[in-house]
Amino acid sequence: MCLARLGAEGNIQSFFSDGRLHSSGIVDMLDWNRLIDERMKISDLLVVPNLQTGQLEPLLSRFTEEEERQMKRMLQRLDVLAKHAVENGVRLMVDAEQTYFQPAISRLTVEMKRSFNRDKAVVFNTYQCYLKEAFDNVSMDVELSRREGWCFAAKLVRGAYMYQERSRAAEIGYEDPINPDYESTNRMYHRCLDYVLEEIQRNKKVNVMVASHNLDTVKHTLRRMNEMGLQPTDKKVCFGQLLGMCDQISFPLAQAGFPVYKYVPYGPVNEVIPYLSRRAQENRGFMKGVQMERELLWKELMRRLSSGQILYTPPV
Repeated sequence: MCLARLGAEGNIQSFFSDGRLHSSGIVDMLDWNRLIDERMKISDLLVVPNLQTGQLEPLLSRFTEEEERQMKRMLQRLDVLAKHAVENGVRLMVDAEQTYFQPAISRLTVEMKRSFNRDKAVVFNTYQCYLKEAFDNVSMDVELSRREGWCFAAKLVRGAYMYQERSRAAEIGYEDPINPDYESTNRMYHRCLDYVLEEIQRNKKVNVMVASHNLDTVKHTLRRMNEMGLQPTDKKVCFGQLLGMCDQISFPLAQAGFPVYKYVPYGPVNEVIPYLSRRAQENRGFMKGVQMERELLWKELMRRLSSGQILYTPPV
């Protein structure tokens, strides 16, 4: 009733009784099945309370019929993908974009988790750890999964839109959402990772992909897993690197029994090249890693030449 004393009017109780608390602290009134229902208008569901009038008002007042159809088709395609992932026993990882797109992406991903992550981790959300709010986003979604009983699943990345984010923040005049330096981003990544590993220790249905080319991060993950008694064979922690990058990290991890995935960028050249250039910006030690890999390959070649074992035959 505090809201009523502040001047809010209307059926305020329904804001809380009909909805669920979302990670941002707002009342969540969406449901995945309603979102993909052809009979339901998206604009009717995307409503927010007006604190002055106490009434629910449309978030998008100018949603055209074509925009409504496009949104509905997009949601239905997501539903098909998630069902296909469940049927084939694979994971569906939703990537992250700029902060001015990401809330909508994360919002829909949470709805998908509610529907498809009931028994095991199928849908993964991506958390960009170069953001100042990264830990808050991770911890709030973990708490939401605890309250609602679905399986939390995350892909942790550092982030790839630093220059765009800072340029836009300076242009429009809001606070820079990016951590001030690379070291603080590393600390944020490890903080988020530690939190999720602790959640895995508490709930074996939680999953995380450590999507990183950073050797220190991989070592940190292995050390923390060893301290917590988390085994590679549990397959709750997996690693991801781009195909052709950091094989000196990927192969030893796979040989040690960890699930390792190699990302293959696929698409038109004009879209793939900018993607790869952002990965290079994200990984400042990229050339150093290439040099290390080159040295390791040279040592292995010399070892094989000196031992007379040119072709390697793995043990059966």
